[in-house]
Amino acid sequence: MAEIWLDAMQILSSTLRLATPLILCAMAGMFSERAGVVDIGLEGKLLMGAFAAGAVAFYTGSPWLGLFAAILAGVAMGLLHGFATITHRGDQIVSGVAINILASGFTIVIGIALFAQGGQTPALTRDERFLPIHLPFADTIGQVPFLGPFYETLLSGHNILVYAALLSVPLAAFVLFATSFGLRLRAAGEAPEAVDSAGYSVTFLRYRAVIIAGVLCGIAGAYLSIAHGGGFVREMSAGKGYIALAALIFGKWRPVPTLLACLLFGALESSASRLSDVDLPLIGEIPVDIILIAPYVLTVILLAGFFGRAIPPRALGIPYVKDR
Repeated sequence: MAEIWLDAMQILSSTLRLATPLILCAMAGMFSERAGVVDIGLEGKLLMGAFAAGAVAFYTGSPWLGLFAAILAGVAMGLLHGFATITHRGDQIVSGVAINILASGFTIVIGIALFAQGGQTPALTRDERFLPIHLPFADTIGQVPFLGPFYETLLSGHNILVYAALLSVPLAAFVLFATSFGLRLRAAGEAPEAVDSAGYSVTFLRYRAVIIAGVLCGIAGAYLSIAHGGGFVREMSAGKGYIALAALIFGKWRPVPTLLACLLFGALESSASRLSDVDLPLIGEIPVDIILIAPYVLTVILLAGFFGRAIPPRALGIPYVKDR
């Protein structure tokens, strides 16, 4: 029983680490889409943040400066998206796809120009990365049955950005559902004409939403390259932005259900190495490739609406034109 419990805690710990960028990106998309701006560009902002963090951390030797650069990169991409869709009322899906394409090409070209390593940064040292944090008395409490593995394996041993991702969920819930700013922001995605009639700027609210989304995507990108990984690798986002968007839709644009959807995707990814050697009755050994593509297949299934229709904010994707 103790070994089963320990294995369960290890699986949950791995799930949490793999779900961290999904959680941050999904919370980013929640702010943006709750305000009425479709955020297909989560993938591009995530990738650009990862590159900025890896490059700056390598040149400065500071993961904190890398994190700051990632946030700036995410905000810059968010503002670009806002300029195209909010100010100029462009097609939000086309703009998001363009941002993804821009980030994919930009990170490779600049990466080759700066480092001449095929678009990736040199490997980062321990001082240039966010390292795991061991909570107080983790080694001592770890000897206690059941409670020990929960505290030492699941709660302790993660880097600071994992804890930041978990904190982003209640923080997003509080801001969106317990503050006047959150009420106005949600109204901008549901009834922008009512917001305008109340004397608030729909444009300003939506810009603030895409800025917050850029900050969260930047943190997620920094996690990939200077926390979970040891440097930037080309296309290292690997579709996580799209998966986060699927989790957001599956969670019906609400924080806790979206968190659970992200953990589901993380669990599928963490199961790949554990299930690859398992022989099932009548099936035999599961090919690891099938396990690895499971999150992406589930993304398609969720986006296709096979688990029920998710009703988005009423004004999502609709540019607001103020009546004169």
